[in-house]
Amino acid sequence: MDEGSDFRRWDELIPDALGLIFKNLSLCEVLTVVPRVCKSWGNAVRGPYCWQEIDVEEWSRNCKPELVDRMVRLLVTRSGGSLRKLCVSGLSSDQSILFIANHAKSLRTLRLPRSYLNDSIMEKAAGMLSTITFLDLSYCINIGAEALEAIGKHCRFLTSLRRIMHPLEVINKLSQDDEALAIATTMPRLKHLEIAYLLVGTESVIEILKNCKQLELLDVRGCWNVNLDEKFVKKFKELKVVGPLVLDCYDMNGWENCSDYSGSSGYLAWDFVAGEIDDDYADILDDLSEDEHPLEEDIEMWFYDDFNAVDAGYDWPQSP
Repeated sequence: MDEGSDFRRWDELIPDALGLIFKNLSLCEVLTVVPRVCKSWGNAVRGPYCWQEIDVEEWSRNCKPELVDRMVRLLVTRSGGSLRKLCVSGLSSDQSILFIANHAKSLRTLRLPRSYLNDSIMEKAAGMLSTITFLDLSYCINIGAEALEAIGKHCRFLTSLRRIMHPLEVINKLSQDDEALAIATTMPRLKHLEIAYLLVGTESVIEILKNCKQLELLDVRGCWNVNLDEKFVKKFKELKVVGPLVLDCYDMNGWENCSDYSGSSGYLAWDFVAGEIDDDYADILDDLSEDEHPLEEDIEMWFYDDFNAVDAGYDWPQSP
């Protein structure tokens, strides 16, 4: 910084401050552009300061599962154990969730929608995820009551759980009451619970209300077998129950906001960034550029997927 200047040079900012600033940039920019600006910025990106909160959920929806797993491992490693929030869609490797659990002792928020994890691997990982307070296992079709029970027993600070399902994914199931009962018996500190389109009945939901006495929000939209007595619900003065009726129909525009891996990269601009980047990231970007196919053939209906949405019913299908 020049003597007598009232302004501080950008390259002299402390890494913590740079990390907060870089949070406003896209994953692409942080990994490929920022490191080339100056040495101090490159050091900040390579350190844990930018990776205390990792949100690659949107990016991962359009990538091959193996690329998602590789990217998550690289970014979690960079967090240096300081990771507080991780959002990723379509995690496919059992070893990846174990890797996350082993390297994220400070983790508070974990969103894993559309992941291919099963009960046995989640039972192993649950004991290492004891610090989480928010968990999203929506659309994880291979997870059931055993995983939820293990999570409830080990994750004692859990206050928010999302377990939304796609109607077509549960069409062959007879019941998911065992999942509701697992929640009721092991997660007494829950304040927010979303189980939209889960195949549960009135009795199992009542068990949740009886045992989870701190509940403030219960979302049972699309749970057509649930019929709660209004007088009974009013006993819980702090509780807001949403559903089971779905008031709004889905909108075709909702498709633009959600798609699982489609074989197309949304980051073709990465190819035009000059200079050298880390070999690991270069390999991932090369794999992305080799896999380019149109999106139109892999469209998936999008259902409610935002815990804090103002109009939570938007983009939901009509009641049957």
